[in-house]
Amino acid sequence: MIFLFPIPSHSIQFLLNFLRLFSFLFIFLHFLVFNSIPSLWQIQFLRIQFNSILSQFNPSLLLHLIENILVFVAVHGVPSSSEMARRAHTTELGCIACDDLDELGAGKEGWLDNPNLLCALDSHSLALSNKFLILILGWSSHPYGSPVKIRPSLSPIDAEFISAVEWIVFDDIRVLGVGTSSGYLLIYSLDGDLIHKQMVYHGRILKLRVRVMKRDLALDIPSEELSIVMPGVIARFDGSDIQSMLGRWFQETRTKLMDPKEKRKGSDDFETAYERLPYQLWNVNKYGTNADAAITGLMPPPLMEFVSSQRYYCAVTVGNDAVISAFRLSEDRNRSLVGAILSKVVPAAFSTIASVSKMIWRSDRRTTNKSEARPQPFARASPVTCFKDPPRKGEKLTLSPGGTLAAITDSLGRILLLDTQALVVVRLWKGYRDASCLFMEMLVTKESQASTSAYHEHQKSDYCLCLVIHAPKKGILEVWQMRTGQRLLAIRCAKGSKILQPAHRFGSSMASSSAYVPLEVFLLNGDSSQLSVINRSLH
Repeated sequence: MIFLFPIPSHSIQFLLNFLRLFSFLFIFLHFLVFNSIPSLWQIQFLRIQFNSILSQFNPSLLLHLIENILVFVAVHGVPSSSEMARRAHTTELGCIACDDLDELGAGKEGWLDNPNLLCALDSHSLALSNKFLILILGWSSHPYGSPVKIRPSLSPIDAEFISAVEWIVFDDIRVLGVGTSSGYLLIYSLDGDLIHKQMVYHGRILKLRVRVMKRDLALDIPSEELSIVMPGVIARFDGSDIQSMLGRWFQETRTKLMDPKEKRKGSDDFETAYERLPYQLWNVNKYGTNADAAITGLMPPPLMEFVSSQRYYCAVTVGNDAVISAFRLSEDRNRSLVGAILSKVVPAAFSTIASVSKMIWRSDRRTTNKSEARPQPFARASPVTCFKDPPRKGEKLTLSPGGTLAAITDSLGRILLLDTQALVVVRLWKGYRDASCLFMEMLVTKESQASTSAYHEHQKSDYCLCLVIHAPKKGILEVWQMRTGQRLLAIRCAKGSKILQPAHRFGSSMASSSAYVPLEVFLLNGDSSQLSVINRSLH
């Protein structure tokens, strides 16, 4: 049996007025906090509600309430929607602002969007470069000291300029790799000293990639490499050769600083040729000139071929004629061994002959002319497959940490997720013009997030691989779970921002460390010069 009790009319009127006041304050605060502009019908609705509330309530009480709201906003400030999202999902690390940034165009709107501006991030420093200047600086929370300026000696005849920069980091060695438009690889110390200079191939170096892959398909042994991407050409340097060369250079530098005689002795041979590092070179121009490329990892040998000791690499390229193309790169160990022997024996023999001739005949230094640098011949590169879809053009390529996935952006505003082992596109995003992509690792599952504490160290299995998409046209940063997961985050970012990621750190200490260091993505705000990192956890 239901009993209905009569409700006084004045109580109903009071309840309606209270709901009107609550709805008015809710809508008013919504526009105030999110910095949005109300439409005409919303303004009319607010006006009607305000007049109705003003007629029912005490005007002095209502004005006192609004006054308290305005005082609270004036004291604490009104964060924008992008700032609120960044505070929830990003952590500010510091600021890179300094007077030297003016030489790179800082202070102008969208200066980070300049195609001639190159960025390379390390754990404690940031390298920024235009065509002729490199600036190494740190941020406030990790002071690096005064910025270091590097002005490479470039050829004015060839109109040579800086076309690529990347950090090369070992256990206790940090150097900066630089690629030029004439095909030279330069390696600089943190003090701006030129350590190494070598001709790779005649052409513009598009990108320097530092990564670790398996040395063998059957054994889980890491192999460190530096790959160089050029139009129609891919070169590969072994990380152990670079580490040995850098170790000898730093040892000789310390010896010269401690012994003045060695310093005077080394000053006479300052103009001698640099040590030539062995490397492999492949021609991948079968389907037209590539805009970007990467060596994704090892692949099995082709069918009907005898089992040999040589290794085969898989290379994926993107370009104008073929959106995606794949090649099998063969490693001719016999040729590589001979080339390594010649690279060691010939410079030593030439140096010995030159020194003996100088002692006997006292020849003038001006008569010794430096031979023109010549690149080595190509190794075999066999095409595997290609995908052509005119007028679509491939633009940029980003590899996952293991090299099994690649995110490719094209000229139609689409992002393709490629399985580099099966060479199949497994996912597609549309409506992302001029987008940039980077992979990162996050704590996605509730179990991994719940175990976050000061005494718990997360393992690699706790993290999930995600793809970060920066869409500058939308002014948004999105994080998607791989391979077919949902969108996890959508962060508003300021106009002129740029996403960055540190290069892989070579060395055994990083691999043997008990605490796993996940792959992170950083956000650089061009307007405020603030550097932030996307949080590893969603909450």
